[in-house]
Amino acid sequence: MTSILDQYKQAAQASYRTKPPAEPMISSGYINMQLEDNVPMFTKQKMNLNPSDLITHAAVSSDNLVVAMANGKLFRMDIRNPDSEQEIHYSKYCQPTSKLSGLFLDPLGCHLLMSFSSKTKDGCPELAYIHQKSSKLKFVSKIPNYEITEVGWNFENTSNNMTGPILLGTSKGHLLETELEPNNDKMFIASEHYWRQIFDIGKGADTPITGIKFHRVAGTNKYCIFVTTPTRIYQFIGHAIFSENKPSLKSVFYPYLTIPETGFQEIPSTLKYSELQYYFDKNEMPKTFAWLTEQGIFYGQLDPTSQQNSNSVVTQGSLVTYPSGPDGKEIPPLSFVLTEFHTLLMYSDRVKVVSLLNQELVHEDIYSEAHGKLKTIIRDLKKRQIWVFTEKKIFRYKIVREERNLWQIYSDKEQFDLAREYCQNNPAFLDIVNMKQADLFFSKGEYERSAEIYAETQRSFETICLKFLEAEQFDALKKYLERRLESLTDDDKTLISMIVIWMTELYLSQLGTLRRTGRGDSSEYHQMQSDFEVFLLHPKVSKTMRHVKSVIYELMSSHGDKQNLLKLTMINEDFENVVSQYVYRKNYLEAINALQNLKRPDLFYQFAPVLMEAAPKHMVNALIAQGARLSPSKLLPAFLSCQNDEAHITEITRYLEFIVVHFNVKDKAIHNYLLTLYAEHDQQALMRYLSRQGQDIALVNYDVHYALRLCREKNASEACVKLSALLGLWEGAVELALRVRLALAKSVAALPDCPHVQRQLWLHIAEHVITKNQDIKEAMSFLEECPLIKIEDILPFFSDVVTIDHFREPICQSLQEYNNQIEETKAEMEEATKAAKYVRDEIHSFRGRSVRVSASSGCCACDLALLLRPFYLFPCGHHFHADCLTAEITPMLGAAKRSKLGDLQRQLSVLSNIELSTATSSGLPLREVLKNEIDDIVANECIYCGEHMISCIDKPFISDEDWDRVMKEWE
Repeated sequence: MTSILDQYKQAAQASYRTKPPAEPMISSGYINMQLEDNVPMFTKQKMNLNPSDLITHAAVSSDNLVVAMANGKLFRMDIRNPDSEQEIHYSKYCQPTSKLSGLFLDPLGCHLLMSFSSKTKDGCPELAYIHQKSSKLKFVSKIPNYEITEVGWNFENTSNNMTGPILLGTSKGHLLETELEPNNDKMFIASEHYWRQIFDIGKGADTPITGIKFHRVAGTNKYCIFVTTPTRIYQFIGHAIFSENKPSLKSVFYPYLTIPETGFQEIPSTLKYSELQYYFDKNEMPKTFAWLTEQGIFYGQLDPTSQQNSNSVVTQGSLVTYPSGPDGKEIPPLSFVLTEFHTLLMYSDRVKVVSLLNQELVHEDIYSEAHGKLKTIIRDLKKRQIWVFTEKKIFRYKIVREERNLWQIYSDKEQFDLAREYCQNNPAFLDIVNMKQADLFFSKGEYERSAEIYAETQRSFETICLKFLEAEQFDALKKYLERRLESLTDDDKTLISMIVIWMTELYLSQLGTLRRTGRGDSSEYHQMQSDFEVFLLHPKVSKTMRHVKSVIYELMSSHGDKQNLLKLTMINEDFENVVSQYVYRKNYLEAINALQNLKRPDLFYQFAPVLMEAAPKHMVNALIAQGARLSPSKLLPAFLSCQNDEAHITEITRYLEFIVVHFNVKDKAIHNYLLTLYAEHDQQALMRYLSRQGQDIALVNYDVHYALRLCREKNASEACVKLSALLGLWEGAVELALRVRLALAKSVAALPDCPHVQRQLWLHIAEHVITKNQDIKEAMSFLEECPLIKIEDILPFFSDVVTIDHFREPICQSLQEYNNQIEETKAEMEEATKAAKYVRDEIHSFRGRSVRVSASSGCCACDLALLLRPFYLFPCGHHFHADCLTAEITPMLGAAKRSKLGDLQRQLSVLSNIELSTATSSGLPLREVLKNEIDDIVANECIYCGEHMISCIDKPFISDEDWDRVMKEWE
């Protein structure tokens, strides 16, 4: 529990927190009581741990905490298990002249290296190893006389027993590669064949290595190694050689052994120490790095895939300066840690938090002298926790939303996309960022881009509009109005109407200016016209136009913009107004063009009478272009109201012919009107029309009786013949055809389907022709044309003076035909007589036919003795018991016969003997009648030789239901 003194100190430290500068809310329309989060970004918590002596060194990794104390003991604890506290007296394993100079814990928290330096010049430095599960120090015996100042751990290692290949840095600038692994006696030592010196940065000078970090580029064998000294940071990039899935980092340094040292950044410093820190992303890949120098924190982004420079993976490197101390000087910290957006700088009595983005001090914690001096600050890379160790106490920092002020920082740096990303959807912050970016674009002259962003802000509508009007940036003003229009809801009707009217005025004004200056055909004009059309089609605009269309019409009329007025009426569906204006001004062709563009059938019906009268050819062309979209019957009143001159009749006929031929119109009124025009003006076209309609009265589309009456009035005789024949008035049609021409009468006589009617018509034609000129040759030709007429049919039509000698040949031919018919009749009679005699003989032979059944004969169905039960015997020789045959035949019967058979059997079994003995109308007892009917059904034919067997030829022997059963029986 926190003591009262600590609570007082924490409250006092709040005064040291540097607050971000307040942003004046001059543009935001949002109500925001407090922009700054009340929860502190960085808060420290004192841990309930009391080391037995002053802390000299510390290390934390994966919730494993190790503290070295002045009394020569190690304090270890698993933070997740507070009961795991353990103290190890390490000093008893060391030489009296050795002192602890470094404590290095691997990322897994399992492997701890302790570096010892000599207190005297004659002493030798040492390196000790202790495992998490061990309480004894094991000194690495194979190590040369080097003092280890830094360890580069292998972040890919997942083994708790082996460290994997690691790098060691010495006080002389040597880089060593080794791996710690167990030997046969399970004691952890440095294996000799994994011990090698791979590079020398010092080149013989005392250049201590203060930082080593290395990592592999994902998916490759490429490694990036960072090494720092107090004044330099080195980059070594190369490919490692793998052996037994273990990399050899020595190969990375091969190219650097023969080339001058160029892959380093040097910052002069008088400090004897420095640090190198990584920040890892969520995928545990290094994202950024930071290097502590005297002049500041050298900070940069890491991008191993960058193609800009193959010798460096650092991008956007910069120097973060230190905050000024009480005396105004920038004092370098003793240690630091790196977070995603901040760095925590540790001094002897305080911790300062500096933003990496704007280098401002955002937080400061002053530690009481009661806790002792600060020794180190550590970030647990795995658990992402920050620990601060003083001489007496241990603290842990809690970070709450360290990105909360990034939106403001990025906004000040004019990185607005990043600023919006970190606004966390806070509308007040977003409004401030958008306002800054819009003002920036406006100041740079990028007015349209500024307009797009101004529309997303809450700044006064009038203020922004005045800014663009004063700058005479009408395109940007339109862009702003358009974006504001999209953001408005349907409830903002007044503002929507105002914007729509204003934007329409701007478009019309700009289009009019371009036309007046002779640029009406330029690409600029066409683009603006296209934008205006898109604007008119906007759903909100088109909806608003219906309410303010009178104002918009007046605007367009004042600008003389007829083209856009027409388009607007199309959008508002106010088509009648435009066409009426054209008709009123007698601009008939423009009215017709407008109708074609509008595609409103009801307007065609409304204006067709006037336009057909004024411009028949153009109107008919427009009607034909509409095709099936128009109903021809609704246009008939317009056609009937036209003058009956040749021009109008020709165009009306042309339209009716088009609609009948191409769209197969069957409306009787249309066909009757077309037939009337043909009968009055073009009888040849009338005959072609009647021929196309055919001779089936059920398929013609006109009124036949009306057509016949009309043709009689117009003296169209040939048409009357065709129509009379269509109505079945054959005699009248032939009579009328004989008045026209003989060939027409013959064609009519050949039409009836009834031979008797055809014969009567041909006789009528023959009588007319023979009576008229008594031409024997022509009479003979009738006999050839119509086989229904004989010589004896036409003889009465000749006069008495004509001798029979002229008809000798046809009469003889007719008599010969009669003789042939008599002979054919005789042959048929003789054949019928023979067939009847054969049938009588067959019947007589069946009377004496018999079949013998022996006592051993069996039923063909059940193989039992046939004579045991009533049986049926067929002429083919098959015999069945009556019940066996019934059982066999029943499934083969239809549903009706099966039902009747069951009913007959039921009557035989239910009725009494007296009822069965009752005589029926045929004189037979009821029993005999029932049995005869059953026999007719059951024994109608043999089931093996009759039609039942033939019908079963395509049926399988085994049904699907019985297949499984049969298969099991066969098995």
